[in-house]
Amino acid sequence: MLPCDPTKSLSFDRRIAEGDLVIVYERHDSMKPVKVSANGVFQNRFGAFKHSGWIGKPFGSKVLSNKGGYVYLLAPTPELWTLVLSHRTQILYIADISFVIMYLELVPGCVVLESGTGSGSLTTSLARAIAPNGHVHTFDFHEQRAASAREDFETCGLSSLVTVIVRDIQGEGFPDELTGKADSVFLDLPQPWLAIPSAARMLQQDGVICSFSPCIEQVQKSCLALKSSFTDIRTFEVLLSHYEVRESSMRSWKDSDGGLATLKACKKRQRSTNGEESSKPLSTVARKCGETRGHTGYLTFARLCCTS
Repeated sequence: MLPCDPTKSLSFDRRIAEGDLVIVYERHDSMKPVKVSANGVFQNRFGAFKHSGWIGKPFGSKVLSNKGGYVYLLAPTPELWTLVLSHRTQILYIADISFVIMYLELVPGCVVLESGTGSGSLTTSLARAIAPNGHVHTFDFHEQRAASAREDFETCGLSSLVTVIVRDIQGEGFPDELTGKADSVFLDLPQPWLAIPSAARMLQQDGVICSFSPCIEQVQKSCLALKSSFTDIRTFEVLLSHYEVRESSMRSWKDSDGGLATLKACKKRQRSTNGEESSKPLSTVARKCGETRGHTGYLTFARLCCTS
């Protein structure tokens, strides 16, 4: 997924090899992670795809099945991994993740502490931001969840950038050996205010902390706890809208309650009639997707006060 070796430059012509993780793209809402093996076969409604035909192709290639159907083989970027990973917990999505990466001021070489790991959605993006010579220390109190996340990071090729540790940060705080070494801290905890004093000790001077909370009452308590050691305290809510752009008759969009089903029916009518439906002019239409997410949570950021 990432150029983990600092001696190697990022290449946009990397070719698929046996053992690589690829994202099989059928459409924007249908993707699957697949590990490539020489004798492997991927099957879906479009037919059977032999992995042997994938090896040696560049990421982004269009490959055909035995029935003439096709899929695209995409590189497992953090953005795509967020959409296909196993949901062991609720996860952060792209809008919140990108905001976190920016406000935590992450650059290559940074050291980041994260609690809790959860499904690892944010962790993969943190790892890319601090690669190739930074590090993410991520903590989760649930041993099985941490083990599953560790396996995922190994599959994605992130083992050299991410260390997964089983620890109850709310109850025990961060390990003393990380005191003063972190550039940034991210908290996704039920009671983040309990971990804020420990997080303050972990941060370097002028370091930044972020707390993600779904409820405003959690934000209020966290802000009170932050005031003792932090300044520039800010809370945001990020709302993202997705739009679908396609060519279709205006009538099919107006009559649609969900959009896609009516469009498919319209296409069938066009094939079954002798020109009556197909003669209608098509227009390029944009509309908001029905699955647009609303509130996910609040992001609270603060900067450690300088004590010198």
